[in-house]
Amino acid sequence: MIRLACALVLGAFATGAVAQERIDTRALTCAALRARVVRDRTLILARSEMAYETVHLDSGSCRQDETSAPAFEPSADVPSCWAGWRCTQRNSDSGQR
Repeated sequence: MIRLACALVLGAFATGAVAQERIDTRALTCAALRARVVRDRTLILARSEMAYETVHLDSGSCRQDETSAPAFEPSADVPSCWAGWRCTQRNSDSGQR
């Protein structure tokens, strides 16, 4: 039984099934939000129960087919706190056929 439990736990880690915590931006001051991004480098920030996004400390954290954009999130003291960088899909339509 213990072996089965260990195998399940290891399987969850191997498949990435472990969920990352979502940080409620509205519960933190802007300074605390920035400090958390600096500390953890990449976070999932939630501005409501249904709206969330991944925010990175560095603008170079995006994949090759993405570009970085400033991530402004509501905090407890600032309506539009600069939290870090989010990745957005690059427009692949170059107009050429």
